[in-house]
Amino acid sequence: MTVLRKAARPMLASVFVTGGLSTLRSPERVAPAAEPVAVPVAARVPRLPEDPEQLVRINAAVQVGAGALLATGKLPRVASLALAGSLVPTTIAGHAWWKEKDPERRAQQRTQFMKNLSLLGGLLIAAADTHGKPSVAYRARGAAASGRKTARRAGRDAAGTLRGASDTVRTLPSTARQAVSDHL
Repeated sequence: MTVLRKAARPMLASVFVTGGLSTLRSPERVAPAAEPVAVPVAARVPRLPEDPEQLVRINAAVQVGAGALLATGKLPRVASLALAGSLVPTTIAGHAWWKEKDPERRAQQRTQFMKNLSLLGGLLIAAADTHGKPSVAYRARGAAASGRKTARRAGRDAAGTLRGASDTVRTLPSTARQAVSDHL
């Protein structure tokens, strides 16, 4: 499976790196299409600029950076989530096929929309991929189960110790009487 990951991650990342670089070179080309989606998002997210061209540059930089991380296998889960997050507004802004009147353009945009939807699915799978290791949630459940087992065992041991101490305390008066009568 490692060979598959080493080959698949760069393939998945390639479209983001090349597209991001293209957009970084000429953000003015895509800024008008991004404006209806980018400006409302920027209005809701603090510290984001409201200039569509700046937002397009930020999105492109995320795609180049996260794409490079995914391609090289560095922080692949985080990189996949960042790419998925950048892909949603890109797809909605760039491939709004439902707005197209021309049947041919509508079909092209629908195809691109579905391609991006497929990429999103691949990114979500990559984000969930634990590289053959158990997930944090799985390990946490195992640790909790182990803790419960240890606590039950400690409880049984403590109960046994208390029973033994109780028996000793209960027999103490008769043992003391016996010891006194043996010495007299």
